[in-house]
Amino acid sequence: MSFLAPLFLLGVAAVAWPILFHLIRRTSRERVTFSSLMFLSPTPPRVTRRSRLENIFLLILRCLVLGLLAFGFARPFLRKPIVASPDAKTVRQLILLLDTSASMRRQNLWAAARAKAEEVLNKVSPADRVAVFAFDRQLRTLFSFEQWNTMAAGERVSLAIQRLGELSPGWSSTYLGQALTAAAETFEDVPPEEGSAQRQIVMVSDLQEGSHLDGLQGFEWPRGVEVVIEQIKGKKTTNAGLQLVTDLEDSVPATNELGPRIRISNAADSKREEFKVRWAGASESAPLDLYVPPGQSRTVSAPPLPATGTNHHLLLLGDDDEFDNTAYYVPPKAEEVRVLYLGSEAENDHVQPLYYLKRAFQTTRRQAVQLLLRRPDAALSTNEAAAVHLMIVADPLSEQPLQAAREFLAARKTVLVVMKNISITQTIAQLTGVAGVGAEEIAGERYTMFGEVKFDHPLFAPFADPRFSDFTKIHFWKHRRIAVDQIPGARVLARLDNGNPALIEASVGHGSLLVLCAGWQPADSQLALSSKFVPLLYSLLELSGSLKPQRSQFIVGDEISLAATNRAPSITVRKPDGALVELAASSRFSQTDLPGVYAITSVQPPLQVAVNLDPSESKTSPLAVEELERLGLPLKKEVPKQTSRQSEKKRQHLLATELENRQRLWRWFLLAAFGVVILETWIAALLTRRATTQVEPT
Repeated sequence: MSFLAPLFLLGVAAVAWPILFHLIRRTSRERVTFSSLMFLSPTPPRVTRRSRLENIFLLILRCLVLGLLAFGFARPFLRKPIVASPDAKTVRQLILLLDTSASMRRQNLWAAARAKAEEVLNKVSPADRVAVFAFDRQLRTLFSFEQWNTMAAGERVSLAIQRLGELSPGWSSTYLGQALTAAAETFEDVPPEEGSAQRQIVMVSDLQEGSHLDGLQGFEWPRGVEVVIEQIKGKKTTNAGLQLVTDLEDSVPATNELGPRIRISNAADSKREEFKVRWAGASESAPLDLYVPPGQSRTVSAPPLPATGTNHHLLLLGDDDEFDNTAYYVPPKAEEVRVLYLGSEAENDHVQPLYYLKRAFQTTRRQAVQLLLRRPDAALSTNEAAAVHLMIVADPLSEQPLQAAREFLAARKTVLVVMKNISITQTIAQLTGVAGVGAEEIAGERYTMFGEVKFDHPLFAPFADPRFSDFTKIHFWKHRRIAVDQIPGARVLARLDNGNPALIEASVGHGSLLVLCAGWQPADSQLALSSKFVPLLYSLLELSGSLKPQRSQFIVGDEISLAATNRAPSITVRKPDGALVELAASSRFSQTDLPGVYAITSVQPPLQVAVNLDPSESKTSPLAVEELERLGLPLKKEVPKQTSRQSEKKRQHLLATELENRQRLWRWFLLAAFGVVILETWIAALLTRRATTQVEPT
C-alpha cells in the first residue's frame, strides 16, 4: 500500500493522548463533606509507577479511531504494475550517415567520427533495422536495410564496423542537405516493420559552416522521422584556406610578372593572422606575405609564375590545417576561332562591311578570333574550309567557293549572307537549291527600324532582358526586300517596322543559312555603330558552335567536358596520382576525385586542367544548429538528466493520483473510523452507567 499524502501519517502519533489520559488517576466521583478537612485544597492525581491502564478495550478503540483518521487523510492506494507508455520505442529503424568530405581530414576528426559511429552501432538491439551511408558530394551505401535483414543477428554490427574501417575521408564537398533528404526518402521506400515506433537518422559530421544545405528548405519530412546530430569538434579552431579566383572570364591572364588572382580566407575564431604564399618548387623566389584578420578574406595577385615548369601549384604557409592550403593552376589557353569572309572589298575601306567586322572581333582570354579574307572567286581547299568555324558571304560566289559553302553547311555549320545588293540573291538560290529568289532595293527619304525581333531564338536570346531588348535606335537607310516564300523552310527572325524581313534563317542540309537583308556599313544602316553589333556577332559565333569555352579550373567532383576537343576513338586521362583512365568515345570525364592537374593525352591539342578543393570546405567554423531548425530539420531534443528525473517524478505522481482517484480507499477508512467512534461511545456510556449503578447503592 502507498499513500498520496504520507505526511498525514504523522497523525498516528496522536494515539499517545488516549494512553496518557488512561494512565492519569481520576478523582472519586463521591463527595463527602468533612469538617476537619474543609480548609484543605484538593490535589490532582499523579501518574506513578503504580498507575495502571483501565478499560483496555475502550483505549484500543480510541487509538484505532485516530489511526484510521490518519490513514484516511493520507489517501492510501494500492500500487499496480506500470504499463509501458504508448510512445515507448520497441523497434527502431536507424540510418547512420557518416561525413567523408575533405573537411574531415582536419586534425583527429576522422578517428573521432569513426569511434562515434561505432558507438552508435554497438548500442543497437537485435530487433533494430539499420542502414549505413557515407556522404560527401554523393551519398554512398555501405550497408542497406536489405543486407542488414539477410545477415545473422550476431554478425551485423561487426560487419558494419568492418566496412566503416575501410573508409577514409575524400576531397569532395559537404552536401549535407542532399544527404539528409536522400536518407529520409529511403525510409519511404522501406515500410516500417510491425512494432516499430521510431525512425531515426543519426548523422556524424563536423557540421562545418561551408556545408551545402540545398534541398532542406521546404522539404516534407516523413512522419515519425527524427534527426540526431553527433557533431565532431577539433581541438584547434585555426584554419585558413587558399582558392583561385576564376569568376573573371576576361581578366588579365597570369604572366611572368603577374600571377593569378587568389583569395585567402581566415576563420572567424582563428588564432593566426599572418600567412605566406609561394609557388611549390620555387624556393628561390620570395614568398608573398599576407595579413588576414580572423573572419576576413583577402584577394590579391599571387607571386609571378615560375620561369620553369608547366604544372604549377601554390602553397599557403602558416596554417595549422594543411588540407586546404594548396591551389593548382593551369594557365588558360585561348581557343582559336576562325571566321572566313568571302568578299571583294579592301580591308581599309571604311564604307564596306569588312572594315567594321575586323574591328568588332577582339582577342580575349578565352577566344582568339582570326578573320580569314578570301575573294568570292578564290579556290578554297577542303582542309581550309574544315578549319573554319563561321563563313560570311558578302559577294556572289563562283562555283568552287559555292561548293565549299555547301559542304560547310552539310557539316552542321553556319553561313551568314550579307545583302549589300540584290545580285547576291543568285548565291542564296544556289545554296538553298531553288531556281531563283526575287528581291528588290528599298530606299527612301525616311529611315526604318526593327519592328519585331524573335527573342526566343538563340541568336537573340542574350538580348531578351528588357534592359537590352531595345533595337529601335538602329536606323536602316537602305535594305533589300526578299521573297521569303521562295526559300524552302525559311523563317523570319527579325522584321523592320515596314513589315519587310530584316534577318532570315533557312535550314540547308544539317547547317543554318542566315540572310541579313541590309549591310551594317553606314551607307546602309547604323548597325555597325550600335552597341548591339559586337554582342550580336559573338552570339552568331555561339550559334554556329564556334564559341566552346574550355575551362581550365574545376573543383573536385566536377565533370570535365571534352566536347571542345577533337576526340579520338579512345581517350586516355592521367590523374594526379599517375593512374591512367581509359575512356570509350565519350565527351565527359567524371572521375575528378583528387585535387591536382589532370592531363588528357589522347586529344588534339593536348589538354590539361586543374582540379581544386571546393572553397566552401575551408569554412570550418561550426554551423549553428538553430540554422538547421530554421530550415525545418526535425532534430531530436536532448532533455537534461535533471529535467528527465523531474519529468519521471511528475509522471509517477500523476499515475499515483489517478490510481488513488479510482480506488478511493480513504472513504473506507473514514467510514471505519465513524463506526469505531459509535462503538466507543456506546461502550463508554455502558461503563459509565454501570459505575453509577454501583455507587448509588453504596
